[in-house]
Amino acid sequence: MHKILTITINPALDKSTHVKRVLPEKKLRCDEPVYEPGGGGINVSRAIRKLGGSSCAWLLSGGPAGEKLCDLLKEEGVEYWSGQTKSWTRENLMVMEDSTGDQFRFGMPGPYIEESEWQQVLDKLEKLEQVPEYVVASGSLPPGVPDDFYLRMAVIAHERNFKLIVDTSGEALVKAAGEGLYLIKPNLGELAKLAGKDHISAMEQEEFAMQVLNEGKCKVLVVSLGPRGAMLASKESGIHYVVPPTVKQQSAVGAGDSMVAGIVMSLLRGCPLEEVVRYGVAAGTAATMTPGSELCRKEDTEEIYQWLMEHK
Repeated sequence: MHKILTITINPALDKSTHVKRVLPEKKLRCDEPVYEPGGGGINVSRAIRKLGGSSCAWLLSGGPAGEKLCDLLKEEGVEYWSGQTKSWTRENLMVMEDSTGDQFRFGMPGPYIEESEWQQVLDKLEKLEQVPEYVVASGSLPPGVPDDFYLRMAVIAHERNFKLIVDTSGEALVKAAGEGLYLIKPNLGELAKLAGKDHISAMEQEEFAMQVLNEGKCKVLVVSLGPRGAMLASKESGIHYVVPPTVKQQSAVGAGDSMVAGIVMSLLRGCPLEEVVRYGVAAGTAATMTPGSELCRKEDTEEIYQWLMEHK
C-alpha cells in the first residue's frame, strides 16, 4: 500500500523536439522527438521517484498515446493504475528553437471523458481497503468532467480520513475549496479568486490568505510566487516566506509539479510546515535548472534545501 497517491484525470503524452528556427509557412526539419509521460499528478509521481520516494499514479488513458504513456511510466519505474477511456489520450508538443533558446509549448485540451470513465476513479478511491496518507489531485479537467470533480474527491477525503492536496486552477479550484481539503498551491491570481476578489496586490496577499483559511477552504496554503519562491499560510504556523537562491535557469517546465512532490514527501516525513515548504521550493527551483521538460534532480534539490536551511 502506497502512502502517497497521485491522480491525473487529464494526462498527456508530451513530445518535445528541437528545430534551428521556427518560421511560418516553411517545412521545419525537426530533431528526433523525445516522449515523456505528462500531466500534473503523473509529474508529481515522477518527481517523487527522482527524489527517492515512492507513490502510485492513477490516471485515465486511451488509444495508442495512452499505451505509450503507460509504457514510459513502466520504464521510469513509476507504479500506476490506469482507467481506460474510449477517447485517445492527448498529446502535447514542445519545440525548442536552437537559434534563440526560446520554447514553444502547444498544450491540447484533452479528450471528452464519459461519466462512467471519470466516475470509476471516485468509486475506486471510495472503496480502497487501505487508505493512503496523502492524495495529490493535480492538473486540469478534460471535457466531460464536471467542475466539481475535485470537490467530490474532497468529500471522499473527509469520509475516508486521508489528506487531499489539490493543485489546479479556475472553477475546479474554486469549487474544490472547502471541507476535506488539506493543502492547495495557488498562485496570486488564483488566491484572489478563492478570496472572491478580481485581483490581488503584494500588500494584500497575507490578508487574503488568512481569509481563505478562516473561511475553511483548506488547512494549509502554499502560494506560489514564481522566482520569488512561496508563501506559507496556516493557522498553525502563521505566515512564512521561502525565498530561493538565484540559480541558472534553463526551463520553468515542471517546477510546480516538482514543488508539490517535495511538499508531499516532506509532509510524509512529518516535517514542520516551514521545512515542508522549504523542501518544496528547493525541488521547484531545482526543476528550473534542468533543460526542457526535465523535472528536479535530487542532488540539486538537496543542495538548495541545505542553503535554505542555512539562510532561514
